[in-house]
Amino acid sequence: MFTYARPNHTTTVKRKVIIDMDTGADDASALILAARNPNIEILGVTVLAGNVDLEQGTKNALMALEVAGVDAKVYKGSDTNCSNKKIEAFSVFGKDGMGDADLIHPKKQAEEKDAIEFILDTINEYPYEVELIALGPATNVAKAIQRDIDTMKKLKMIWSMGTAGLSVGNATPVAEFNVFNDPIAYDIMLQSGIPITIIGLDKCDEMSQWTNEQFELLKSINDIGRFVYASFGKLREFYAMNGSANSVMNCDALAMSCLIFDGFINKTVTCHGKCVTHDCEAYGQVIFYRQGFTYDVAKNDFDYNVELVTDVDEADYFYLFLRSITT
Repeated sequence: MFTYARPNHTTTVKRKVIIDMDTGADDASALILAARNPNIEILGVTVLAGNVDLEQGTKNALMALEVAGVDAKVYKGSDTNCSNKKIEAFSVFGKDGMGDADLIHPKKQAEEKDAIEFILDTINEYPYEVELIALGPATNVAKAIQRDIDTMKKLKMIWSMGTAGLSVGNATPVAEFNVFNDPIAYDIMLQSGIPITIIGLDKCDEMSQWTNEQFELLKSINDIGRFVYASFGKLREFYAMNGSANSVMNCDALAMSCLIFDGFINKTVTCHGKCVTHDCEAYGQVIFYRQGFTYDVAKNDFDYNVELVTDVDEADYFYLFLRSITT
């Protein structure tokens, strides 16, 4: 049995969570992390196109839940963005988003109910209790806001793995992949007034990246670890081709750790966020206006509804994941 001597991060309150995802390997690992935590009640998983198309993403989510041993329901959402254009799937995780390792053979199917309808119905069932974590583009979230903003304002919190944070992007030098896929959706979410905690790409670097040695430990630990190990195979090849042969990002499980584990977040900055949605080189960039900072030109009459995560307990990240899949 794996043991870990670093200080524990514990979840002391049962959390009601909707997980919204475009299921590639990183989303799947985050879903497994939540599913294995006894203090997380997954009310449902909503899927949209992004890393892979909607059908493949749905199968990947169903398979991840099956591997984790949790019987949560999965709902299909958007395959078009807020401009009504087909979301073109793009994945560095292989064609199936899960390493092309023949991992995906789910026994269950998605529910008939539409993801947007499910989100709104669930919030009305548990007003001010539900936390929604968006691990992919914000399209499902934005469409739910457009359909019924009053209900969406009954969310306790939106958690978003998105933006470049205070650093550089991966889709472009300034834009992060999830936001770039649907900037209009992300801006709708930002301007909604709903409390949002954002975990950007800048929290996924250095010590928070998973190393080759850690992947080998995953492979050796149990069937869940082997599933996650295999699903990241194509991403690890991609990183190696781009000069990073020893470690890779797993931003979605890190974002999930921010939601799950008390004390994992060390610091946030209160901000107003604005996404660049017009056609220019900054397309998809999210600009953060910090509360309490006086800008020379910009007016400071914003709704400061964003907590931008600026420091996490990076050293504990992988081991918290490992402990979760072994208990």
